[in-house]
Amino acid sequence: MTPQQLLRERLNDDTILVAPGVYDALSANLAALAGFAALYVSGASIAYTRLARPDLGYLGADQVAEIVRNIGERTELPLIVDADTGFGNALNVQRTLQILEQAGASAIQLEDQSIPKRCGHLDGKILVSAAEMVGKIHAAVDARRDEATLIVARTDAVGPEGFEAALERAAAYAEAGADLLFVEALRDEEQMRRAVAMLGDVSPLMANMVEGGKTPLLGARELQAIGFSLVIFPGALVRALSRTAQEFFSSLYTHGTTKPFQDRMLDFNGLNDVLGTPDILAAGKRYDPDTST
Repeated sequence: MTPQQLLRERLNDDTILVAPGVYDALSANLAALAGFAALYVSGASIAYTRLARPDLGYLGADQVAEIVRNIGERTELPLIVDADTGFGNALNVQRTLQILEQAGASAIQLEDQSIPKRCGHLDGKILVSAAEMVGKIHAAVDARRDEATLIVARTDAVGPEGFEAALERAAAYAEAGADLLFVEALRDEEQMRRAVAMLGDVSPLMANMVEGGKTPLLGARELQAIGFSLVIFPGALVRALSRTAQEFFSSLYTHGTTKPFQDRMLDFNGLNDVLGTPDILAAGKRYDPDTST
């Protein structure tokens, strides 16, 4: 089965799918080694780590595609890729979908914000019309080369237009051909339950857990009980690493050595084991010149 087919099958499973947020090949490889069955390529996390900027629409389609391509070289897991607004109008959406699909995306997420977008858990979001977003979804469906590639439709309408409007938008996006629905920044468990009750028979639903965000931070089992099919933790790794990096640099600055931090680090050999260096070097020996003669 292709990664797209595996992802579709997994979303129909009774057990919720947990997809951690990744932003480069190393983070993707570490998540794969931990045992996850799918990965979420987070636009916000790419902006945080590649640009040291917030999630305010700084990225372009080609930057995201390059990262997806790098990740695809290190893992065969299904990749759910955050494509923001599609980086333009319906024609831009088609190009975005095609280059991400070629790069290795199994699912491509589009949102109904205007340009420049902003993080779904920030205030002040401005939306395109529901009709324009429906057109973008139609364009994406028409552009995909593999019918198994999933189109994820995200609506950010809860804040700007209200919860009921967000449900109406999501239903329209499913009718337009979206394979997975994502109602962003739900405010409480009641809204989460109502979203599943209203939309769960139409499409699988995705939940987004953001530490300190607008949505209650629930565990996978709780979200499964509500009825969600997929949960992502898009920026969690960056927040964890940033905290650790602050502590590391503070320790190094204070002590002038990494020794006090050493028990919290991989050593040289440990990192090479994660990267697969011994296996790569062993494989390379097959091509060494024969020095026995």
